[in-house]
Amino acid sequence: MPSAFLPDRTFLRIGGPDAEHFLQNLITTDLGQVPAGEAWPGALLTPQGKILFDFLVWRGEGQLILETTMDQADALVRRLTMYKLRAAVTIEILETKGTTVHFGEATTAGFVDHRFAVAGVSVHRNMGPTAPVLDQAAFDALRIACGIPESGSDFALQDAFPHDVLFDKIGGVSFRKGCYVGQEVVSRMQHRSTARRRLVIVTGDTALPFGGVEMTVEQKSIGTLGSVYENKGLAILRIDKAGEAMAQGQTILAGSVPVTLTLPQWSGLDFPVASEEG
Repeated sequence: MPSAFLPDRTFLRIGGPDAEHFLQNLITTDLGQVPAGEAWPGALLTPQGKILFDFLVWRGEGQLILETTMDQADALVRRLTMYKLRAAVTIEILETKGTTVHFGEATTAGFVDHRFAVAGVSVHRNMGPTAPVLDQAAFDALRIACGIPESGSDFALQDAFPHDVLFDKIGGVSFRKGCYVGQEVVSRMQHRSTARRRLVIVTGDTALPFGGVEMTVEQKSIGTLGSVYENKGLAILRIDKAGEAMAQGQTILAGSVPVTLTLPQWSGLDFPVASEEG
């Protein structure tokens, strides 16, 4: 069973009688849809609807666990504490560090990573180091192939909307549960169909350059390359501009490397093509 250890992950425990009600009114995930044994993506947004913090959330015994990156943990605790007021809630960072991910058909231990389940791949997550593991590159290759982005590698916090990273297609944002921070903005994007920046899978004719280079058409930027593994990568870009370029047979570049673009199949999205005027 292939495994990888992700050392930069840490965990917050949200406990107390008001824990679920408290989080439900703050984060993008509808906790009422999260079953036991599954880890779902979520975010705490800015009032302008951009991702301020991102994490995975799952149910423990009488508590909720948020898995996030170590560089977000302290600030996330401070932000949650700011919203706590008089709610009967406890918020703490656990001592356990790092996550072990197991992937493959025989995977059964740990929490199901809902993002990969939507993509049709079995991935389970365990807190801390749990077994001999492969290099993290093996997991990154799987993540890129499935179209699963990570903050820091694929998008900057406070710069991306949930739609940009496909949260609307993978259970990471709710449009039905009621108000939460930034909800009005993302709901307007959903109902007006104004989301144009989306995550795509990039395939290079040769090995791709390091992440951070511009994706261009005719020397005009349409987005930025993120995670890379050999000739595969992820990028968040304007899919309307990409669709127009592909329809016209224009070359799309990642730095100087010609690439082809695909949207993750599980997203159900297509590249927009301008309708012909008759």
